[in-house]
Amino acid sequence: MKHGSPYGTHRVLEPLGVLPQGAWKIDNSMEIYDNEILIDVSALNIDSASFTQIKSEAHGDEAKVADIVRGIVAQRGKQHNPVTGSGGMLIGTVAQIGPALVGKCDLKVGDKIATLVSLSLTPLRIDAIKKIHLQQDQIEINGQAILFETGLYAKLPDDIDEKLALAILDVAGAPAQTARLVQPGDTVVVIGGGGKSGTLCMYEAKKRAGAEGCVIGVSPFEKDCRRMKDLGWADHALQVDATNALALMEAVAEVTDGKMADVVINCVNIPNTEMGSILATRQQGKIYFFSMATSFTAAALGAEGVGKDVEMIVGNGYATGHAEFALGLLRESASLRKLFEQLYV
Repeated sequence: MKHGSPYGTHRVLEPLGVLPQGAWKIDNSMEIYDNEILIDVSALNIDSASFTQIKSEAHGDEAKVADIVRGIVAQRGKQHNPVTGSGGMLIGTVAQIGPALVGKCDLKVGDKIATLVSLSLTPLRIDAIKKIHLQQDQIEINGQAILFETGLYAKLPDDIDEKLALAILDVAGAPAQTARLVQPGDTVVVIGGGGKSGTLCMYEAKKRAGAEGCVIGVSPFEKDCRRMKDLGWADHALQVDATNALALMEAVAEVTDGKMADVVINCVNIPNTEMGSILATRQQGKIYFFSMATSFTAAALGAEGVGKDVEMIVGNGYATGHAEFALGLLRESASLRKLFEQLYV
């Protein structure tokens, strides 16, 4: 049995010399190296920006969505959307552990896990697509995948439904980073506050900002705004299209008496919301771009162009302990758990 790079570079087919995430095509043969883990995959959670693009391309047709996903994996050896550049994550059962990893990880054959690394770098083979959940960004499949030696994972908990865990763990980095960024008394704007990651960020932001703080949710949809208010975590719910930068700036200015936000968290799944985020932020405030639809070129040049001295943070989906942190939110908030069970189970 061969020994591979801990980062999976032995799987890269083209172009050579890059890591698997940046590669156009990787080897998705399922004969493992001695430092890899083989997973029998049951479900994929496609990144929201990616799934939104795929659904648009397929005009909402499930059969066409399935064809597009199969085509991407067949072409690239991984679920790496060539339009958005993003992937997602998966859940499955450990089928085989390379001998070099035996005793070095806490897994055993038969364990149910969620991978916490992107599908954009994960060797994947789809044997059959069983069901597509258009509203949950989830696809049930029969297939297999490879986890590299450095790949992150979480064992699925016994007290949380698998589909619910899949939905939460896919965005676990967002509330964990929110906990780091938001301070007591802060004014926080969550763009996309009605979505999956946005809802978790709204809850965490309200908890961290406290009674002296102010949490503002933004969505173009009335139902999202109504839900944000009903849940009690939004001091203001603004029905604004975040791609209209001036409209968003004016709406935030109105509810903050022109002071703007200390922290803006961008969780949307569509492009062209960078300037809205920037204009909603006060000078020397912070913006966390969790969205994979973000153009960091547009963000950097846009802030410079309007003279905004703001700290802009790349949406790293990983934070130490983020999986257990996100699952813990479901355990501590009955209303949050009930909402996510209604949406994802």
